[in-house]
Amino acid sequence: MSMLTPPGMGGQYRITGDKYPRMRPRRRRARLTLSVVATVTALGLVGWGTLQLIDVFTGGGGTASAAGSAGDCVKQAAASPSPAAGASTAALPKPAQITVNVYNATTRTGLAKDTADALKKRGFKIGDVGNAPERFDSKVKGTAVLLGPASALKTSLPVLATQLTAADQRTEAGRKGTAVDLIIGDAFKALTPQATAARAITALSHPQPKAAPKKDC
Repeated sequence: MSMLTPPGMGGQYRITGDKYPRMRPRRRRARLTLSVVATVTALGLVGWGTLQLIDVFTGGGGTASAAGSAGDCVKQAAASPSPAAGASTAALPKPAQITVNVYNATTRTGLAKDTADALKKRGFKIGDVGNAPERFDSKVKGTAVLLGPASALKTSLPVLATQLTAADQRTEAGRKGTAVDLIIGDAFKALTPQATAARAITALSHPQPKAAPKKDC
Protein backbone atom coordinates (compact mmCIF):
# COMPACT_ATOMS: atom_id res chain seq x y z
CA MET A 1 0.00 0.00 0.00
CA SER A 2 1.25 3.45 -0.87
CA MET A 3 1.92 6.00 1.82
CA LEU A 4 -0.65 8.22 0.06
CA THR A 5 -3.48 5.78 0.71
CA PRO A 6 -5.49 6.79 3.79
CA PRO A 7 -5.79 4.17 6.52
CA GLY A 8 -8.72 1.79 6.09
CA MET A 9 -9.11 2.55 2.38
CA GLY A 10 -7.85 0.00 -0.04
CA GLY A 11 -8.88 -1.74 -3.16
CA GLN A 12 -10.46 0.62 -5.66
CA TYR A 13 -9.93 3.61 -3.36
CA ARG A 14 -6.23 3.02 -3.11
CA ILE A 15 -4.19 5.97 -4.31
CA THR A 16 -0.98 5.10 -5.99
CA GLY A 17 1.83 7.22 -7.25
CA ASP A 18 3.87 9.94 -5.74
CA LYS A 19 1.69 13.04 -6.74
CA TYR A 20 -1.44 14.51 -5.20
CA PRO A 21 -4.54 14.60 -7.42
CA ARG A 22 -5.42 17.90 -9.20
CA MET A 23 -8.12 20.08 -7.54
CA ARG A 24 -9.00 21.86 -10.85
CA PRO A 25 -7.64 25.38 -10.18
CA ARG A 26 -8.03 26.32 -13.89
CA ARG A 27 -11.81 26.66 -13.64
CA ARG A 28 -11.45 29.12 -10.79
CA ARG A 29 -9.01 31.18 -12.81
CA ALA A 30 -11.36 31.22 -15.80
CA ARG A 31 -14.26 32.37 -13.63
CA LEU A 32 -12.11 35.08 -12.10
CA THR A 33 -11.01 36.29 -15.52
CA LEU A 34 -14.60 36.41 -16.78
CA SER A 35 -15.65 38.34 -13.68
CA VAL A 36 -12.90 40.92 -14.20
CA VAL A 37 -13.77 41.34 -17.90
CA ALA A 38 -17.48 41.71 -17.10
CA THR A 39 -16.75 44.28 -14.40
CA VAL A 40 -14.51 46.35 -16.69
CA THR A 41 -17.12 46.22 -19.47
CA ALA A 42 -19.89 47.32 -17.12
CA LEU A 43 -17.82 50.20 -15.82
CA GLY A 44 -17.04 51.26 -19.38
CA LEU A 45 -20.71 51.26 -20.34
CA VAL A 46 -21.63 53.26 -17.25
CA GLY A 47 -18.95 55.82 -18.01
CA TRP A 48 -20.02 56.13 -21.66
CA GLY A 49 -23.66 56.57 -20.63
CA THR A 50 -22.69 59.27 -18.14
CA LEU A 51 -20.83 61.19 -20.84
CA GLN A 52 -23.85 60.96 -23.14
CA LEU A 53 -26.15 62.35 -20.44
CA ILE A 54 -23.77 65.23 -19.75
CA ASP A 55 -23.61 65.98 -23.46
CA VAL A 56 -27.41 66.05 -23.74
CA PHE A 57 -27.98 68.36 -20.76
CA THR A 58 -25.17 70.77 -21.67
CA GLY A 59 -26.18 71.15 -25.31
CA GLY A 60 -23.27 69.14 -26.66
CA GLY A 61 -21.09 69.88 -29.67
CA GLY A 62 -19.59 73.08 -28.33
CA THR A 63 -17.45 73.71 -31.38
CA ALA A 64 -20.20 72.83 -33.82
CA SER A 65 -22.72 75.01 -31.96
CA ALA A 66 -20.34 77.96 -31.97
CA ALA A 67 -19.72 77.50 -35.68
CA GLY A 68 -23.45 77.28 -36.34
CA SER A 69 -24.15 80.44 -34.36
CA ALA A 70 -21.40 82.29 -36.18
CA GLY A 71 -22.89 81.16 -39.48
CA ASP A 72 -26.30 82.43 -38.46
CA CYS A 73 -24.82 85.78 -37.49
CA VAL A 74 -23.08 86.08 -40.85
CA LYS A 75 -26.34 85.37 -42.63
CA GLN A 76 -28.16 87.96 -40.53
CA ALA A 77 -25.49 90.55 -41.23
CA ALA A 78 -25.68 89.82 -44.95
CA ALA A 79 -29.43 90.41 -45.05
CA SER A 80 -29.38 94.16 -45.74
CA PRO A 81 -31.21 96.12 -48.41
CA SER A 82 -33.45 94.19 -50.78
CA PRO A 83 -32.57 94.40 -54.49
CA ALA A 84 -36.26 94.85 -55.34
CA ALA A 85 -36.44 98.10 -53.37
CA GLY A 86 -33.40 99.51 -55.16
CA ALA A 87 -34.77 98.49 -58.56
CA SER A 88 -38.13 100.20 -57.99
CA THR A 89 -36.59 103.52 -56.93
CA ALA A 90 -33.99 103.63 -59.70
CA ALA A 91 -36.62 104.68 -62.28
CA LEU A 92 -38.03 107.63 -60.31
CA PRO A 93 -38.26 110.73 -62.53
CA LYS A 94 -36.92 114.11 -61.55
CA PRO A 95 -39.37 117.01 -60.98
CA ALA A 96 -38.38 118.52 -64.35
CA GLN A 97 -39.62 115.34 -66.05
CA ILE A 98 -43.09 115.51 -64.45
CA THR A 99 -45.92 117.57 -65.95
CA VAL A 100 -48.50 118.58 -63.35
CA ASN A 101 -52.03 119.84 -64.03
CA VAL A 102 -53.18 121.92 -61.05
CA TYR A 103 -56.90 122.10 -60.30
CA ASN A 104 -58.75 123.86 -57.50
CA ALA A 105 -61.64 121.92 -55.94
CA THR A 106 -62.23 124.48 -53.18
CA THR A 107 -64.14 127.77 -53.05
CA ARG A 108 -60.95 129.77 -52.53
CA THR A 109 -60.05 131.73 -55.62
CA GLY A 110 -56.54 131.86 -57.10
CA LEU A 111 -55.41 128.76 -55.21
CA ALA A 112 -54.60 126.73 -58.34
CA LYS A 113 -52.45 129.48 -59.87
CA ASP A 114 -50.50 130.16 -56.66
CA THR A 115 -49.81 126.46 -56.16
CA ALA A 116 -48.78 125.99 -59.79
CA ASP A 117 -46.32 128.87 -59.52
CA ALA A 118 -44.81 127.38 -56.37
CA LEU A 119 -44.40 123.97 -58.02
CA LYS A 120 -42.78 125.58 -61.07
CA LYS A 121 -40.16 127.21 -58.82
CA ARG A 122 -39.40 123.76 -57.44
CA GLY A 123 -38.65 122.41 -60.90
CA PHE A 124 -41.92 120.79 -61.96
CA LYS A 125 -43.45 121.35 -65.41
CA ILE A 126 -46.89 122.88 -65.27
CA GLY A 127 -49.70 121.89 -67.60
CA ASP A 128 -53.33 122.98 -67.21
CA VAL A 129 -54.32 125.28 -64.34
CA GLY A 130 -57.91 125.98 -63.34
CA ASN A 131 -60.98 124.72 -61.51
CA ALA A 132 -61.39 121.03 -60.78
CA PRO A 133 -63.62 118.84 -62.97
CA GLU A 134 -67.20 118.52 -61.78
CA ARG A 135 -66.67 115.07 -60.29
CA PHE A 136 -64.11 116.57 -57.88
CA ASP A 137 -65.42 120.11 -57.44
CA SER A 138 -66.15 120.75 -53.72
CA LYS A 139 -65.80 117.02 -53.04
CA VAL A 140 -62.19 116.78 -51.90
CA LYS A 141 -62.18 117.18 -48.14
CA GLY A 142 -58.54 116.22 -47.57
CA THR A 143 -55.34 118.00 -48.55
CA ALA A 144 -55.37 116.95 -52.19
CA VAL A 145 -55.92 114.16 -54.69
CA LEU A 146 -53.04 113.16 -56.95
CA LEU A 147 -54.36 111.47 -60.09
CA GLY A 148 -52.41 109.85 -62.91
CA PRO A 149 -52.13 106.85 -65.25
CA ALA A 150 -51.29 103.40 -63.92
CA SER A 151 -47.64 103.88 -64.92
CA ALA A 152 -47.38 106.87 -62.53
CA LEU A 153 -48.22 104.87 -59.39
CA LYS A 154 -44.57 104.17 -58.55
CA THR A 155 -42.94 106.96 -60.52
CA SER A 156 -44.47 110.44 -60.85
CA LEU A 157 -47.09 110.27 -58.11
CA PRO A 158 -44.67 109.46 -55.22
CA VAL A 159 -42.38 112.30 -56.31
CA LEU A 160 -45.24 114.80 -56.48
CA ALA A 161 -46.55 113.53 -53.13
CA THR A 162 -43.37 114.77 -51.44
CA GLN A 163 -44.64 118.32 -52.05
CA LEU A 164 -47.90 117.85 -50.11
CA THR A 165 -48.83 116.39 -46.74
CA ALA A 166 -51.19 113.39 -46.70
CA ALA A 167 -52.20 113.66 -50.34
CA ASP A 168 -54.38 110.84 -51.69
CA GLN A 169 -52.67 109.06 -54.62
CA ARG A 170 -54.89 107.44 -57.24
CA THR A 171 -54.56 105.99 -60.72
CA GLU A 172 -57.07 106.15 -63.56
CA ALA A 173 -57.56 103.14 -65.82
CA GLY A 174 -57.27 103.86 -69.54
CA ARG A 175 -55.73 107.27 -69.01
CA LYS A 176 -53.23 108.26 -71.71
CA GLY A 177 -50.08 110.32 -71.43
CA THR A 178 -47.75 110.79 -68.48
CA ALA A 179 -49.09 114.02 -66.97
CA VAL A 180 -50.54 113.88 -63.45
CA ASP A 181 -53.24 115.98 -61.79
CA LEU A 182 -52.99 117.83 -58.49
CA ILE A 183 -56.54 118.49 -57.29
CA ILE A 184 -56.46 120.80 -54.27
CA GLY A 185 -58.84 119.95 -51.43
CA ASP A 186 -60.43 121.83 -48.53
CA ALA A 187 -57.69 120.85 -46.01
CA PHE A 188 -54.88 122.26 -48.16
CA LYS A 189 -52.97 125.17 -46.62
CA ALA A 190 -49.58 125.23 -48.35
CA LEU A 191 -47.01 123.00 -49.99
CA THR A 192 -44.58 121.09 -47.83
CA PRO A 193 -41.54 123.26 -46.98
CA GLN A 194 -39.08 123.01 -49.86
CA ALA A 195 -36.19 121.69 -47.76
CA THR A 196 -38.40 118.96 -46.30
CA ALA A 197 -39.68 118.02 -49.77
CA ALA A 198 -36.13 117.86 -51.14
CA ARG A 199 -35.09 115.47 -48.36
CA ALA A 200 -38.14 113.33 -49.08
CA ILE A 201 -37.20 113.07 -52.77
CA THR A 202 -33.65 112.09 -51.82
CA ALA A 203 -34.99 109.41 -49.49
CA LEU A 204 -37.13 108.00 -52.31
CA SER A 205 -34.20 107.87 -54.73
CA HIS A 206 -31.69 106.53 -52.20
CA PRO A 207 -33.54 104.50 -49.55
CA GLN A 208 -31.58 103.58 -46.44
CA PRO A 209 -30.92 99.84 -46.01
CA LYS A 210 -33.10 98.16 -43.43
CA ALA A 211 -31.24 97.08 -40.33
CA ALA A 212 -31.02 93.29 -40.01
CA PRO A 213 -32.65 91.87 -36.86
CA LYS A 214 -30.13 91.48 -34.03
CA LYS A 215 -29.17 87.98 -33.04
CA ASP A 216 -27.30 86.87 -29.95
CA CYS A 217 -24.19 85.02 -31.13
